[in-house]
Amino acid sequence: MKTMSLPDNIALFATAALLLIAVTVLICAALQRTQTRRLYRKLNRMLDSAIDGTLRTETFDESLHSALENRFHDYLTASETSAERVSEERARIKEMISDISHQTKTPISNILLYTELLSEQELSGEGQDYVRALTTQTMKLRFLIESLVKMSRLESGVFVLSPRPGSLAPMFDKLQAQFALPAENKGLSLTFEPPDITAVFDEKWTAEAVGNLLDNAVKYTLRGGITVRAVRYEMFCRIDVADTGRGIPEEEQPRVFSRFHRSPDVHDEEGLGIGLYLAREIISRENGYIKISSTPGEGSVFSVYLPADRR
Repeated sequence: MKTMSLPDNIALFATAALLLIAVTVLICAALQRTQTRRLYRKLNRMLDSAIDGTLRTETFDESLHSALENRFHDYLTASETSAERVSEERARIKEMISDISHQTKTPISNILLYTELLSEQELSGEGQDYVRALTTQTMKLRFLIESLVKMSRLESGVFVLSPRPGSLAPMFDKLQAQFALPAENKGLSLTFEPPDITAVFDEKWTAEAVGNLLDNAVKYTLRGGITVRAVRYEMFCRIDVADTGRGIPEEEQPRVFSRFHRSPDVHDEEGLGIGLYLAREIISRENGYIKISSTPGEGSVFSVYLPADRR
């Protein structure tokens, strides 16, 4: 039997040591993968529990993985608590807004009723002027409160828009009926080009937004007229509200959609600076946007872009 030399013994020992190290590394890697999978599964269960509102306190040991689980659990618990507080705060805001709307609606309606009764009495010319002024100011107050309530409901998330595919034609018909008389009273032409277009929008709130654009167009156009049309694109459809009014300087155009913004040129005119802000907020919540093109002295075009119905 041949005796192994010292170099051969060293080589065999080194090979055995390397094999042992390799096996140890493989075992450690397998254990690590098992622990990682277990950790991922546990974190995933914790996420599911946080989403469905059934997250519960668990017992953790002092290992590194358990420390991570504990931190993750604390974060989810804090997020859940924060979400509950936001929900409670939103409910309180909704209740407060509803209360303000209700508490102001009745006295304003009563004031308008009494002014109407007064106008039917035998009053002097001066007395009739006072009644008309009181009616006008009360109408302004009602408009202001209604606008502020709408703005608060939108900003607090109380109103949830529900865009769905539909034709633009019914909305155009309602807007034409709503603004025909105000335009006629100012001697303005009002042209609606009937659209054969469908879009994805919330009809009630989109009518509110486009109506605000039309209200501004009628208010600030002294001669000429207003045209409303719709154009279909591949991804969007566009609603144009074009007027022949005084126009808006280019440097002021980025600010017209700001809340309570009033141009110095129209500061003496009636208005609150809320209409365009509300219009932009509504359209943005429908995944759309508004653009303006205007030339001072020539008029303005406000373009509302809504997602097209691609069915």
